[in-house]
Parts: sequence; structure tokens; C-alpha cells
Amino acid sequence: MAKADKPLTAKSSVGDWLAHPQGGALLRSMLAEAGQSESVLKPVRLFSLQRLVQLSQGKFPQEVVDSMVAEVNGGIAPDEHDESAEADEGDAPGTAAGSEPAAWVELITPGRFEGRTIIVTGAGSGIGRATAARIAAEGGTVVAVDISGERLAELKAEHPAAVTVTGDITKPDDVAAIVAAANGRIDGLANVAGVMDDMTPLHEVSDAVWERVFAVNVDGMFRLTRAVLPTMLAAGRGAVVNVASEAALRGSAAGLAYTASKHAVVGLTRSSAFMYAGHGIRVNAVAPGPVATNIQASFASELGQERIGMAMQLLPPVAESAQLAASITWLLSDDATNVTGVTLASDGGWSAI
Repeated sequence: MAKADKPLTAKSSVGDWLAHPQGGALLRSMLAEAGQSESVLKPVRLFSLQRLVQLSQGKFPQEVVDSMVAEVNGGIAPDEHDESAEADEGDAPGTAAGSEPAAWVELITPGRFEGRTIIVTGAGSGIGRATAARIAAEGGTVVAVDISGERLAELKAEHPAAVTVTGDITKPDDVAAIVAAANGRIDGLANVAGVMDDMTPLHEVSDAVWERVFAVNVDGMFRLTRAVLPTMLAAGRGAVVNVASEAALRGSAAGLAYTASKHAVVGLTRSSAFMYAGHGIRVNAVAPGPVATNIQASFASELGQERIGMAMQLLPPVAESAQLAASITWLLSDDATNVTGVTLASDGGWSAI
């Protein structure tokens, strides 16, 4: 059956939905209501519509998918198990609608962090939560930090051994509480917490946006890392992983404030790696590309939207938080024993473009 004649299902790719007269109109209408264009879907065009339910962090719920599938099929959803609705003759095996790549499967390494205590900031959601969960699953003691006590409670329910600290890394008292919660042992620190800017260029950046972005992305990271280093120095070992961004590698991934803050993170990483290389402490950074997280980008600038929106046409597919957690936990582990001062681009190849 030709693709143009196939009924759309939840397993059809976003690209197939956009190419369909009625399905494309539905998607474009939803995006327009949110003030977006179809260009935002370019990184996920190969993904099934169903996969967007998870990636959207609740903004594209299952009931919306079910409603869309029924609407484009005259009120009757086609049989999802009908192979004729899923693959054309000649489609690659193991793909949905002949296009979506096989999903990555996280492989836990039992005992990799046994006996280790690792602090993870931003642990309530996204990359931070995935990192905390991975460390806990691999036998480590996690000190999970987030400004949301509700999100930390959800993590605690899944990993009862996790030590949770509701706190703000920009506040000195909260930084002290985080270090105290580690109970005298800190083997690793994953600085994941961060905030986005509003995509404004230099002449439009407000003091409020600049100060907020730097307070969290740079100042908070600096103060918490400074606070944990004495414990690591006393032990003669430790690993720090700072989450930078693709914006630390290029000027076209975000607004000025976020871009400058993530370049500062790389500077913090390199200087620290050099300074502590003789003390058994490794310091590295991870630069994610597009990831499904709770960090939301908004455009407060027409120029920013024009320039950055154009650059985002080359975005690779969106990664899941657990994929970034895999990169972060590798750098925290002894498997990265000979790696320090590196900014690891975990970006689906975006930095190679």
C-alpha cells in the first residue's frame, strides 16, 4: 500500500502526519495555537506521534493523540496491529511507519556506584532525575537536590534510599544543607540544574534575565562545587560533571545570556580540571543537544526567533533524558579514569554540522 493511501495511526511518523492533508492541518493548527510553527517539529519528524506523548512532558497528552487519530480516520481509529497500516513493502524492518529508529534501551551496570555518594542537582525532573535514578539503580547513594519538593517526593517513592534536599543552589544556606546531607562523603557531583533564557540578543537582554540565568547556571554551580571540593581534596579523589550545552559550543543555539552562561561553565570546567589534576579529582562537562526536559525555551525577541529559528533547522532528533544520564554517569564513574577537562558533546551529532 502506498504511503499516501495508508491510514494515519499513533505509530505513524510526525513527518507522515505533516504530509497528510488532514493530519498536517491538525498538527499545524495545534502549533499555531501555541504560537509555534512546524519548524519546531523538525528534530522529531522521524519519531512516531505516540512518542511525543512522553517527550512533550505532559504538553501533548495521550487523549489528544487518540482524538487526532480518530478524527483523521472518520471517527474510527484503525487497528494499530494491522501491518498494512504500519509498513510498506520495502520499509526497513523494525521501524514504525518505515522511518522511526529503534528506541534506545538503557542498560544498568549493577554495582558501578556501590559505596559512592553522589550529589545531583536538578534531580526532580529531566536529565537530573534520570541521572539520579541511574546512580541509585547502580548502587550509589544519591543526594538528590531540587527546588521542587513535590518532584523529589516522586523520585524518593521510586528510589527510597535516595537522600532528598529541597533547596536552591543560589542560596548559601541551601548549599550548606546539601553538603551536610552527604554526611561527610562526596565521591561525585553532577551539576545539572539550569535555566533557559528568552532567546534575546545582546541589545535586548534585560538585567533580570541576565542575572537569573547567571545566578543558577554559573553562580550556583560555582558555589556548590566550591563547597564540595574540600571533602574531595581530603579524600584524594572525586569526579565532577557540569552540564553545559550545545550553546557552549556555538552561538546559534540560544540567546545571549544562556550562551554566555554555558561558555562560562566550560571555563569553570577547564580551569578546575587543570587545578585539581594532581589531586585525584576529575572535572568534565557534558554538552547536550536537544533533549526532552522541563527546561522550556521562549522567544521574547523577533530577531532572536528569526536567527535562532533558522539555525534550529539543522537540529538532530530530540534525545531522552536517560541518554544524557548515560553520558553523565560514565564521566562520574571509574570507567572515565583518564578523562578530565573534556566537554563531551552528547548531542546526536549536532556539533559535527
